[in-house]
Amino acid sequence: MLVRPLLTTALLLLTPLAPAPDVETVSAAAETPPLYDDAAGGHANGDDPAIWVHPTRPGKSVVITTAKEGGLYAYSLSGAQLQHVPAQPPPGPDHEPGRLNNVDLVRGFRLSTGAKADLAVASDRGRDQLRVYAVDPATGRLTDVTDPAAPFVFNSTQEEVDEARTAYGLAVDGTRILVSRRHTTTLGLLELVAAPGGKVTYRHVRTLDLPSSFALPDGTSWTPCLEPGELPQIEGMVVDRGTLYAAQEDVGVWRLRADLTGRPVLMDKVREYGRQDTYDPATEECLPGRDRGFGGEHLAADAEGLTIYDAGGGEGYLLASSQGDDTFAVYERDGDNDHVGQFRVGPGRRADGAEASDGAMVVSVPLSGAFPKGLLVVHDGADSPGDGEREVTNFKLVDWRKVADALE
Repeated sequence: MLVRPLLTTALLLLTPLAPAPDVETVSAAAETPPLYDDAAGGHANGDDPAIWVHPTRPGKSVVITTAKEGGLYAYSLSGAQLQHVPAQPPPGPDHEPGRLNNVDLVRGFRLSTGAKADLAVASDRGRDQLRVYAVDPATGRLTDVTDPAAPFVFNSTQEEVDEARTAYGLAVDGTRILVSRRHTTTLGLLELVAAPGGKVTYRHVRTLDLPSSFALPDGTSWTPCLEPGELPQIEGMVVDRGTLYAAQEDVGVWRLRADLTGRPVLMDKVREYGRQDTYDPATEECLPGRDRGFGGEHLAADAEGLTIYDAGGGEGYLLASSQGDDTFAVYERDGDNDHVGQFRVGPGRRADGAEASDGAMVVSVPLSGAFPKGLLVVHDGADSPGDGEREVTNFKLVDWRKVADALE
């Protein structure tokens, strides 16, 4: 997520984007307790959810979320906190602590003990590793099973890790893990490996770099405006039947093979695509340039969390968080991923709305009387009511029936 200072926000308001068409509003059935990104709150900053479905009692399913330096939090379907798993401490003086960024689930992984376990796998952007947690099949509680000898994802030395080009976005494809690298366009493919003692590690398979500059229809070349030395990074990702969808925040959503072979296709662009903003070193901000009309219609930067609603029989939807206008774009799951609708999570009787949303996760299986057609969980980057100057985040739980009604 890109946190925009007030100056940038004000400038963007002076350069309005075309409004998203036909945006419906849905409300949440529940929300999780607030997380506070300060010392008193344990520097917990919500980011990305996953939903573990209980194998025999769907009503006991668990929402697992990342909170960066705050670690992992697990919640019931009513939004009540069930468990908190702290992030790893710094490996040494002057090093970054663990910062868990994105999370996804691996089903039925065979451990070295012979047992099968569901795993919650999280990207640790502070330490450039994957953290792996076994989910107790009876209670849904998490136990860290990461091999102590697990390697760095992208770097070779701790000194390189300290430069913050580390594991960032994450998506699961069977026992393979897709990971993006912060401040770069690099995607990495890893394979989970059973380690002695019931632990889990991983090995590298390959990497792929997405483009950082783009040819425009008028014959010019465009590079998104970022801080010096940074490239347009990828965070939100999801895999659907061998296809990876990857949200390059300032560019749009890519469609490519999940094994990182073949040629990526830019499926949809953010509205700001092609707008040549200018970096101002005095303010360390990007000043908006003229919009030349090369962008898309459905996503306002940043393009963020991606998730798949599986309706069965190959039917369903791809959902994408349009962080810049607090909406979610909905695309067909098949074919050319045609856009079919747009919605936002607004305030309701039981929860406030969701703004500046990073991660999202949806399941289509019935979970309880409250979620008989599935559950959508979205990150809220500005939970209300606030608490003075404290940064407050949490997660909203949305009945899929409300989303379906909005799309109809």
